[in-house]
Amino acid sequence: MTETRQERFKRLAIYRTNAVLEKLRILGNLSNKTNYDYSDDEINKIFYAIDSQLRNVKARFISRNKKEFKL
Repeated sequence: MTETRQERFKRLAIYRTNAVLEKLRILGNLSNKTNYDYSDDEINKIFYAIDSQLRNVKARFISRNKKEFKL
């Protein structure tokens, strides 16, 4: 049986979202000052990169859902 586009989306979305969340959890392990030394500038660069990419991906989803303006 072939999977529908909706089923494929759901399967991949769950897998990929969980992978991203796991990587973020692992990134959070770097916050342990006992094991790591980092500056505020380094942290700001990390979160700027994450925030920037998140905005880009979100925009791709939102732009596909926009309707054309009609009077």
